[in-house]
Amino acid sequence: MDQYIIIISVIGIAALGMAWMPAISKRTGISYAIIYMLAGVLIYLVFPHLLPNADPRKHQTYTSHLTELVVIISLMGTGIKIDRSFAYKTWKTPIRLVTWGMLGCIGIAALLGYGFFGMDVASALLLGAALAPTDPVLASDVQVGPPNEKLRFETKFALTAEAGMNDAFAFPFVMLAITMSQMANKGQGSIWEWAGYALILKVVIGLVIGVIIGRLLGYLIFSVGDRLEVLETRDGFVALSLTLMVYGITELAHGYGFMAVFVAGLSLRHYERGHKLHTKLHDFTDQTERIMVAIVLILFGGSLTTGILNNLTWPMVTFSILFLFIVRPLTSYLSLFGIQLHSREKWVISFFGIRGMGSIYYLSYAFKEAHFPYAEQIWTVVTFTILLSIFVHGLTATTVMKRMEARFANEIG
Repeated sequence: MDQYIIIISVIGIAALGMAWMPAISKRTGISYAIIYMLAGVLIYLVFPHLLPNADPRKHQTYTSHLTELVVIISLMGTGIKIDRSFAYKTWKTPIRLVTWGMLGCIGIAALLGYGFFGMDVASALLLGAALAPTDPVLASDVQVGPPNEKLRFETKFALTAEAGMNDAFAFPFVMLAITMSQMANKGQGSIWEWAGYALILKVVIGLVIGVIIGRLLGYLIFSVGDRLEVLETRDGFVALSLTLMVYGITELAHGYGFMAVFVAGLSLRHYERGHKLHTKLHDFTDQTERIMVAIVLILFGGSLTTGILNNLTWPMVTFSILFLFIVRPLTSYLSLFGIQLHSREKWVISFFGIRGMGSIYYLSYAFKEAHFPYAEQIWTVVTFTILLSIFVHGLTATTVMKRMEARFANEIG
């Protein structure tokens, strides 16, 4: 059979299924991530030689590009659907999560990697940095709804804003792991160079470009477009165009594209915040993201049939369980000390740190840039942690969020 025809048929069926998945997930309480991942396992077991090899270890360039694309589309949608204006007082919950919470998570995960597996410092740091961020791609069940939803719910806002910010804030630590590996193996780079370039300069560039382009496009669409009919647009694909443009320009300028895309989406969203076009922009990115997620989840399921978990050991299983059930919840909960939230809200926010496509991107990127002697072990641990997260969070998120929303959400506007 023609592989190309099989591929487009699978993509078409997967994309069509996504039209009903949100409603099915809401009704059953089971995340569509579980359904598509299991579908990927089944498809690759039935057609092992008629589909592309799904092993991310053998196709790191393709893996990094595909996961990179789905993450930036998700980040744009995340930025557009956040209604709350930025200020430390109103954003302090997610800010605490992506600073103290994530730093603690990276540090403890790195120490566990060093202690459990005897990893070198660079490999242990990469393990922690890759697992620390909450994934924006698979976290739709715990995020806020579309623009102008008129519902204030701190739990969902905190997880949405955290997912939008932390990919950019975790990247410097992935770069630190790469720098340490290069220093150990090639004698190149330095911590000072990393601090000035990867920790400060790239963050500033991403932030500035995101704000400028987001505001300029907002001015063009909402101010100039409303006055000049020839420049008026109501097309949702503008959001996808903005995503690709901002990411490309920022990366060319040696900034963090993840940060720029999220900030650009947030800046655009808050230019004429109540405009109905924001709903169209969000809907288009959401639909595009779901198609991409369907493909990536099927490939992830397929990767489980390639032997990526063949080297799984009990220490690795123990690490993943400790990370998901103790390290992430505890570091995040402690980071929220002093914030006026019910303890149940804090625990829910802390527990739903979903692992996903961002972690795969970080690994594929890092392994292209430097040599890590524990690469195989890292792939196994991260893959199993994502698998465990998909099941644990995918079976609980919808039900828990319904109960939390009934108790703590408030109508606004």
